[in-house]
Amino acid sequence: MAGGIAAALALAGWVFAPRIFESGPRPAFQLPVACGEAWLLGTYPGHDDFDIDLFPARGPAWGRPVLASYAGTVIEAGINGTLGARTQQNPKGPRGTGGGYWVRLDHGGRWQTQYLHLLEPPMVEQGQRVQIGQQIGKVGSTGRSGAAHLHYEQRIGRQKVEAYFAGRPSGITTDDREYEVRHVSENCPAPNPARSNSGTRLPGSG
Repeated sequence: MAGGIAAALALAGWVFAPRIFESGPRPAFQLPVACGEAWLLGTYPGHDDFDIDLFPARGPAWGRPVLASYAGTVIEAGINGTLGARTQQNPKGPRGTGGGYWVRLDHGGRWQTQYLHLLEPPMVEQGQRVQIGQQIGKVGSTGRSGAAHLHYEQRIGRQKVEAYFAGRPSGITTDDREYEVRHVSENCPAPNPARSNSGTRLPGSG
């Protein structure tokens, strides 16, 4: 009898476990940086597959806005590891450990994003709901970071996956060599529904 129950439970686990752990549809992620800006996405040996380091194609990285890639809920916001002492005024200062100031967002369906090495304490807090394009921090070099940049990841649960932006693969996959790709952010504010295509205010919109 006990053996039969165990077998039934094992079968139920085999049948239902894939459904329990199955992810939802991929959210419509955007680059975590300002609309219209060109950024270089790179990796290098030992960085880990699918990890992305973002550097602006032009101008300094320090203090650039870091935006939510998609709407979600903050599940981590604070310090990962130690901060170190690298600043814009002292970019060669002592490194910290881990991700420094960081944010982790849950987007539903087991999808998550992570944002590491932020300049200052995050602009959001645990449990807060954020919208796509909302600023959550600034680019910095806290934690184990060699230069100001944004370390970014997309995950299904604990598993890292290739990041997609605006429905297209990022091109950052294996870390078997050092390489980079260029992307332009489409993380743009939604059109104002209170205005028509001609730019005139609709009746009753105030």
